[in-house]
Amino acid sequence: MARRHFSILSSVALLSLGLAAGGHLDSLRLTKDATAVPAAKPAGPRASQLATALLESGQHISDLAVQVLPSVVHIQAVRVENDRRIEETGSGVLVRSEAIRGLFVVTNQHVVRGAELESIDLVMPNGTEQHPYRVFRDSESDIAVLQVRDDGQAAATWGDSDSLRIGHFVLAVGSPFGLSQSITMGIVSAKGRRDLSLEAGQNLTNQDFLQTDAAINPGNSGGPLVDMYGNVVGINTAIASSGGGNEGIGFSIPSNLARRIVDQLVSTGRVRRAYLGVELDNDFSQNTAQRLGLRAPRGARIVRVYNQQNSPAVMAGLRPDDVVISFNGIDIVDENHLINLVSLADIGAPIEMVIFRGQQRAVVQVKLLDRESYRTASDPRGTFNTR
Repeated sequence: MARRHFSILSSVALLSLGLAAGGHLDSLRLTKDATAVPAAKPAGPRASQLATALLESGQHISDLAVQVLPSVVHIQAVRVENDRRIEETGSGVLVRSEAIRGLFVVTNQHVVRGAELESIDLVMPNGTEQHPYRVFRDSESDIAVLQVRDDGQAAATWGDSDSLRIGHFVLAVGSPFGLSQSITMGIVSAKGRRDLSLEAGQNLTNQDFLQTDAAINPGNSGGPLVDMYGNVVGINTAIASSGGGNEGIGFSIPSNLARRIVDQLVSTGRVRRAYLGVELDNDFSQNTAQRLGLRAPRGARIVRVYNQQNSPAVMAGLRPDDVVISFNGIDIVDENHLINLVSLADIGAPIEMVIFRGQQRAVVQVKLLDRESYRTASDPRGTFNTR
């Protein structure tokens, strides 16, 4: 199935209360201390208003379903690994791009990983089936884009994931357990989840997940997370689960990140990621922070500056033990936050960074370069892990 399960939950305790009624009803007797309960009062104006509000809310959700479902696709993909035939079931959402004309299905890369075009079956919202005739993949964000025949089908509208706040209502749409055209509802539980370990051992460069308690199950991968205006604010990607099913913690790629990846894939065939030229501390501790003069390990500590003479880090004068506390006006939480911002920053444009060095703040200007320029034939993966 096309769901990822996270190892971040070392244990999940499920508490359930069951109430059962049994026996013979005619054996029940009132005690002498029992008192009669007066009949409920007729519903007043306030109760009537609440009922009307609930009915209107339900109608709004129903209207959203009518709006969104015509853009949601069911995906089945087959790949062969070690002479084994592996079937994946997932979801996708139809979109159009401002970068290039055409109709595209956005989904997770892990849904169609290793599958040839003829082995990817798409069940369109109207029930027709087709294969994509082009696939763009980006494993570092877990986004894939499938170009399909454009017959004027309805496409979803991207929303602004940055405008989401914790507690906002959202809908998860897709094919849980193969049950296509399913909708569940919940809230945004958290934002900015960046250090999640995938069970498959695949590290994602771009992690900035939305967390939701909308029910997400195997088969929801690649389907849209939708706000109360019917706009796509996320691509459902993974769940935290000890048993394989929904336990109230799901993760979605925010739409602003997904949209940027999609536009680059369809316009250039790849995602251009920027390069700074440093190695960051993935265990920035309280002791280290205090040694450097910081009250808490907030920000991204540089442990190594790669020595390419023209690298952005060298040109900006960065040093080991510099702590990046702001990047392009955004306060840095940790090294994964900086990695995400750097990799998708504009290449060649001047960017202001605030660093903490020698007990004080300093402002540096940096111009990031294309990471592809720093790949080496002897170690093609080496610069993947540098930033």
